[in-house]
Amino acid sequence: MVVGNNGKVKVKNQVVTENYCIYNDDCCEAIKGIRSESVGFSVFSPPFASLYSYSDDNKDMGNAKTYKEFFIHFGFLVAELHRVLMPGIVVAVHCMDLPVFKANEGHIGMRDFSGDIIRLFQKHEFIYHSRHCIWKDPLVAATRSKSIQLAHKQIVKDSALCATGIPDYIVAFRKGGENPVPIAHPNGLTEYAGERPIPWNLDVYIGSVEPKTNKRSHWIWQQYASPVWFDIRQTRVLPYRGGREEEDQRHICPLQTDVVERCLTLWSAKDDKVLTPFMGVGTEVYEAVRLGRKGIGIELKTSYFKMAKRNLESLKYKQTAGGFSE
Repeated sequence: MVVGNNGKVKVKNQVVTENYCIYNDDCCEAIKGIRSESVGFSVFSPPFASLYSYSDDNKDMGNAKTYKEFFIHFGFLVAELHRVLMPGIVVAVHCMDLPVFKANEGHIGMRDFSGDIIRLFQKHEFIYHSRHCIWKDPLVAATRSKSIQLAHKQIVKDSALCATGIPDYIVAFRKGGENPVPIAHPNGLTEYAGERPIPWNLDVYIGSVEPKTNKRSHWIWQQYASPVWFDIRQTRVLPYRGGREEEDQRHICPLQTDVVERCLTLWSAKDDKVLTPFMGVGTEVYEAVRLGRKGIGIELKTSYFKMAKRNLESLKYKQTAGGFSE
């Protein structure tokens, strides 16, 4: 076995290949089978407390009875993440702040979900590393959510209740210590994940081996280093509809591949073991393998696991067919 479960923990189902290992089980249990300080990066999108329903399983963190209970449950996983990550290595968490509804709380407002995640990771001895804001179209959000805070008619009626659209965040944390294997880019950055085209006049630097003068690489880095990622392609996601179930499934929202690719580029190196404890339909594992890493994915929901399996099998076909296709 190249990556993943060390045989001490039994899981419901698994697929183990040379490039990835995926497990169908509870992440808080399955992660115990991963060797200490063996993971080179972790990226994932956890359940957003009780905002969405993913399954009817009691082990599903999204089914916590209270907001406080969710963080108690999540805390067990964060402690294990600290154990399995190598020193000096980053974990990137995709999240958003959560709306508070009048029907549930008696008022309309916001909950500082991203801030509470930061405080939880700090409690478990992680260093708060960085935060990227992912821009989202407020008109699209207004259409989907029907929120009065985003409605133009609320401006006309009483703008005291008006608010901003809710962006996504990538909140990154670093385990203390020195990274044993530097994440080096000796020729700078060569590929760009985003909607904006790289300026054509920078094409002259393609193939440059002088990173100090490679303005194309500098341009890519400036976009990645920006505190706001404006051009993430929201519809660039893996196939996911096969992961739906009729009765207990109300939400499925795979992470955009642009986001995962940027995180992998910034915080992992080729051949690193990349872990996602909330695999969903397999985006993080798929992108890790596509970019030359080893993927480890854990997913509780069987229908998601099966969809991830199919997505990863399609990646193998693309590799065999000669090069990756979008």
